[in-house]
Amino acid sequence: MALPRLRAVVLVSGAALLTRRALKRRIARSPLWPLPALPDPISGHSKRRATAVRRLLITGRTQVADGVVELRLEGNGLPPWSPGAHLDLVLPSGLVRQYSLCGDPEDTGAYTVATRLVADGRGGSREVHEQLREGLEVEVRGPRNRFPLTEAPAYVFVVGGIGITPVLPMLRSLAASGAEWRLLYGGRSRASMPFLAEVEKLDADGDRVTVVAQDEAGHPDVAGALADLAPGTAVYCCGPEPLMASAAAALPEGCTLHLERFSAAPGGTAGSGEGSEAFEVELRRSGRTVPVAAGQSVLAAVRAELPHVAYSCEQAFCGTCQQRVLEGEIDHRDELLTYDERGDSMLICVSRCRGGRLVLDL
Repeated sequence: MALPRLRAVVLVSGAALLTRRALKRRIARSPLWPLPALPDPISGHSKRRATAVRRLLITGRTQVADGVVELRLEGNGLPPWSPGAHLDLVLPSGLVRQYSLCGDPEDTGAYTVATRLVADGRGGSREVHEQLREGLEVEVRGPRNRFPLTEAPAYVFVVGGIGITPVLPMLRSLAASGAEWRLLYGGRSRASMPFLAEVEKLDADGDRVTVVAQDEAGHPDVAGALADLAPGTAVYCCGPEPLMASAAAALPEGCTLHLERFSAAPGGTAGSGEGSEAFEVELRRSGRTVPVAAGQSVLAAVRAELPHVAYSCEQAFCGTCQQRVLEGEIDHRDELLTYDERGDSMLICVSRCRGGRLVLDL
């Protein structure tokens, strides 16, 4: 009798082991199983390296201008980046802020960012300046690039203050390649203008860089810098909103304008107002449906159920809250997403639904 009983125990144990292995494989394909696995999500359990959260070590902190600190963040297996890219920096308080990468893309073991202290800001820059020190670890997401350097016969850069950070890697690249470029760089004073010495060294011929310190010469002449540009010239502008408005107003016909904002554009649309009726949002991966009230943002409604959903500016200029839309008609209320991105994703801090229901990959 002992042998048949032993055989039965072995068979049952083997079947249980195979079942456990099969279940683990099924859960790996869809972490919220038995909900359906969705292809290539940009939210929830995304495996894309650019959206993963990673912890990096602060190995350098340097003051590069009055009120501006540069941080060197080191780590292993960092995704590559190109000039114009930025990082999402998750601060110790949980705030998420975006900072342009201003280092060398060939330095594959570290990212470099710089931030100016804004005394009357929303608190992110103050936290960077007061709390982030060498030896601490910080969480980051990215990099992402919404300000890429495009192919063009010539380039003109119009920059104000900390706006030099996304432009600096572009200047290094163009100077090394022998491309045609010019820079108008303005700031309150020379002491407040980060990376000024390096920028001036890139101007080997002495005729590409114009530096205008407000305490010496007033405001830069943006219209003069953009006058008589050859058709096809790419104009890149980053800085205070009045500077970017001046560049847009003075842009010659046949040239392209590329803007990088550190705050929302004046008069930007919001998640409430005309056409802001109530609707429902199904969170497909979580198996929940949440109501979005008139005047309430999708972000606020979703975070009431899923507090971990990332966000930052709540004004549709940073892109942190971009989510994939599986079903429903989107009422886009941002100026950030590309035409292709608008087909299947939205910024849930401001955009809404045309109709009664949206389904998100969350």
